[in-house]
Amino acid sequence: MGARVAYLAAGIAVAACLGALVGCGGGGTFNSGQRAPWRAKTEEACLASGAIQASAYVQPMEAIDGPGVCGLERPLRVSGLLGGGVGVTPPATIGCPLTAALDRWLQTSVQPAAARYFRSRVVEIKEIASYSCRGRNGNNFGQISEHAFGNALDIAGFRLANGQDIVVVNAWGRGTARERAFLQEVFAGACGEFYTVLGPGSDRFHYNHIHVDLLATNVFHARHYCRPQPGTPVADAGGDPKSTAAITPLSFVGPGAD
Repeated sequence: MGARVAYLAAGIAVAACLGALVGCGGGGTFNSGQRAPWRAKTEEACLASGAIQASAYVQPMEAIDGPGVCGLERPLRVSGLLGGGVGVTPPATIGCPLTAALDRWLQTSVQPAAARYFRSRVVEIKEIASYSCRGRNGNNFGQISEHAFGNALDIAGFRLANGQDIVVVNAWGRGTARERAFLQEVFAGACGEFYTVLGPGSDRFHYNHIHVDLLATNVFHARHYCRPQPGTPVADAGGDPKSTAAITPLSFVGPGAD
């Protein structure tokens, strides 16, 4: 909850910067200007709350400062979530607020879905992008990505304790009924936990992964940007209910993609 409160407060400071390319930094590209002060304050508030603590799986790193506005004051090298019960491959460089949100999502959405559809549990997530100083969708002349602040993660797949791999690019539309139902359920849960969630069908850049981030401008407007909208009925999954969406997130008009 501490990370969520911090992001809500931070959204007020961000609102004045909606039209700027680099938040409050100014400058022609995100390689110039200054990182918004609220980002460091949010990292500190999350760590002070005790939601995330250093361990063999969550290791503090040296500050990342630049180029330009990119970076984190208190980056973490995360090789495991939920106390090491769920591996992260390869280890992700992200901030405390996102780490805490991933823990909550795994606990409340991902593990229950794995138990429901496979009678197993997720032991590893495969990520393909964490911290990266770049623009959205790889366009360095566009708006800056939340990846540039360690505030986003791209998840390409899940491994279960029984050895089964659920790969987003294969299972989203062409997997078994249980695989599709599992992905829809964890996607819907992500839409309730994170502020931007993008998956296959949202655009041509997210065909093979689920993107999650904590873009503060979204929470300032009390909205989630979630595409495609969860809740599409799935084929029969062995007698389980066909509608897997627990929530219907509000749409958001404005910056919020990747």
